[in-house]
Amino acid sequence: MAFLLGYGKTSYTHHPDPISLPTKSGSKTTLTDFAASAIPPCHLNPLLFNGHLQTMRTALKDAGPPIYYKRQIFKSPHSVYPGEFAVDFVVSREVGQEAKEDPTLPERTTFYTEDEFTSLASDDEVPMLVSLHGLSGGSHEVYLREVLAPLVPQGWAACVVNGRGCALSKITSPHLFNARSTWDVRQTIRYLRETFPNRPLYAVGYSLGANILSNYVGEEGEECVLKAAIACSNPWNLEVCAKALQRTYLGLEVYSRAMGGNLQKLYEQHKDMIVQNPAITDEKVRACKYIGDFDRVVQAPTWGYPTEGAYYRDAQSADAVVAIKIPFLAINATDDPISHVEGIPFAEFRQNPYTVLCTTNWGGHLSWFQLGGKRWFATAIVSFLTKMHDEIDVSAPLPGKKEADAKMVEKKYPIFDPKNRRLILPGA
Repeated sequence: MAFLLGYGKTSYTHHPDPISLPTKSGSKTTLTDFAASAIPPCHLNPLLFNGHLQTMRTALKDAGPPIYYKRQIFKSPHSVYPGEFAVDFVVSREVGQEAKEDPTLPERTTFYTEDEFTSLASDDEVPMLVSLHGLSGGSHEVYLREVLAPLVPQGWAACVVNGRGCALSKITSPHLFNARSTWDVRQTIRYLRETFPNRPLYAVGYSLGANILSNYVGEEGEECVLKAAIACSNPWNLEVCAKALQRTYLGLEVYSRAMGGNLQKLYEQHKDMIVQNPAITDEKVRACKYIGDFDRVVQAPTWGYPTEGAYYRDAQSADAVVAIKIPFLAINATDDPISHVEGIPFAEFRQNPYTVLCTTNWGGHLSWFQLGGKRWFATAIVSFLTKMHDEIDVSAPLPGKKEADAKMVEKKYPIFDPKNRRLILPGA
């Protein structure tokens, strides 16, 4: 009966002694208790009664809430992966409507002038959200805007780090984004920290962006400047999820083919630059049907991996969970046909007191559609972020941090270090 009424079951996986959070009122709470109090019950559209129907609902056209952006192009200083990437900063409706529409950019997006961008610096204490979109998406995605729309009127600042080549951005090196391309978000957050030294910074990642964000937070460890981070519909173990897609008809012929098709469109937009890599041949790329094909003939050789499996294993973020040292919330649906339940690192969440995993038994991939078309996960993320900023003293050190760290590392050797890649890179 509960299912017929649209009630989904919500579960939490966490360390037996989660980190304490310093509240502004002086009361005591733990990360797990805080998350459970912030996240609303999961009520979904009973007509979309499984993960496939929920996920396929995303294919329907939906205008979504209007968000206006100003775009800035950043130049990467990385010695191995130079090039450019676009960051879209949320601006007010008034500022956005005053700007002349640019047909080379997504809707409601224009470029900053040089003077506008150089004048952004501020000592204000406005909370700021950094967003990372999913595979081949961008700042225009409805699921991303549904989170920004309620936050911006409450006074939040926000920006979206677009993957290289996404959201009609151009690339100046033969590299698209990949699942562990943490250098662009790292550069963006460094810029934000320098430009807005007093702003508390938060981050949310969706699907592939959640995988990148999880890796970034794990790589940063104790040095991470974010006050909290959220990963939504993270595929976690990319190899497991890839195999899960391949073993069913819907997985292969619907989801894998659709994602492969989206990557083909990106390739066509940037073909002249991508084929400058001698390891990439146009004939092989055009023969790709599925996402695995594209990863085999484009992503793996582009980034220096011998196979797509090696790429998946190196880029997966499941191991990063144990390295996270800031309050971290993950949201996954166990019926997600893309970010498969078999890939969710439940055991790792039980090992790290800084993390909590919220799973629902229903919701699909970046879906969780409710009656009326809104998405439950957007409400959950907004509630968690606003409650965190309103009630938690994010400027104070985390109580019990030293004790939590001591429990996580009981002996010096052997040491498991999830920050290390198999792909060896210089520091910058």
